[in-house]
Order: sequence, then C-alpha cells, then structure tokens
Amino acid sequence: MEVPTGRRERKKAATRQKIADAALRLFLEHGYDAVGIRDVAAEADVAVTTLFSHFPSKEALVFGQDEDFEQRLTRAVTDRAPHEPLVPALRREIQALVRHCTADSTAPIWRMIHASPALREYEESMRLRHAESLATAIAADPGLARTPTACRAIARFVIDAYSLAREAADPQAAVGEVFQMIEAAWAVTSGRGAVPDRSDR
Repeated sequence: MEVPTGRRERKKAATRQKIADAALRLFLEHGYDAVGIRDVAAEADVAVTTLFSHFPSKEALVFGQDEDFEQRLTRAVTDRAPHEPLVPALRREIQALVRHCTADSTAPIWRMIHASPALREYEESMRLRHAESLATAIAADPGLARTPTACRAIARFVIDAYSLAREAADPQAAVGEVFQMIEAAWAVTSGRGAVPDRSDR
C-alpha cells in the first residue's frame, strides 16, 4: 500500500484504517448482519457522514483494500520494466495478492464473506470492476497491441486466477497452473501458437 505523503493525506488514511479495523472487529465478534453502520461509526468514534466519506456502503467496509488491490493490478501493467513481458508481471502481482489473502488471519474474514449473499455479490461486482480497470490498462499500452476483446478476456482470466488460487489447497501452485493457460491464451491473441481455423475445411 502506498504511504500518503502529506499530513492531510496521512490523517485521512489513518481515519479510514481506524474505521475499517473497527468494522471488521465488530463484524467478526457479532456477525455481519447484526452490526449496523451506526455501530461501526460509534466504535471508530467518527460521525456516520465521516464513515460514508471513506466507504460508500456497509459491504465496502469488509473490502478495505479494494482500491489498493485495483491500483496494484493496473500498476503491474503500467509500471513494469521496459520490454518486460506482460504475463510474468501480472503473475508476480497475483502471487503477492494471493499470499496476502491466504494468510491464516484472513480465514475468518473469508468465512464471513462466503456466508453473506450481500458480501458475495459485492465481491463479484468488485472483481468485475478490477477486471475492467486491468483491461483498460492493458489496452492503453501501445506495445501490447491487442483488440479490446482480447484485453478484457485476459484481464478476466487474471482476476479469476486470483479467486481460484485463493480457494485452492496449494494457492501458489494454482497460480502457476492458471498462468500457464493465461500465457498460452495471450500468445494466441498475438497470432503466435494460434489453433488453425477448421471451419473452412
């Protein structure tokens, strides 16, 4: 996560983190559905309006690093070294995100998410948004030269790799397995290794 540089930015980040920590503490202690927005605001010692200035919804409180994850994925494209291939850069970032999200301390959080239809729906919308942001970053790179459809497809594969690996018995092995398929799909979009079209035979 980027460290805010200015005093105002540091204060804002600290308030956001305090709210997220308070929300997660209450959700895990009492259950997601049993805790209201006002409960979280009181626990964090902030006004409800302050809470909503940092988090647009109750569901967003559970995914406090949503924006950071999205930025990390797009930066894996935009900030990679000159001439570095795209797929290895994305694989490295997904491996780091999977390590973060499969730590032992995250297990109760994922159980809570899986038990809540509202949180599962929010997570799905978040994943789609991340995929669109990643596709936009890929499409904007003049050195990659893929169609918009190819960019969106690869971006969705990458986001799915994160989800599949997170749920696997061996997350890092799963990342490697899925990215072998992503590498092959990416090669096909450039015309390398394409399967011949049999429709005209």
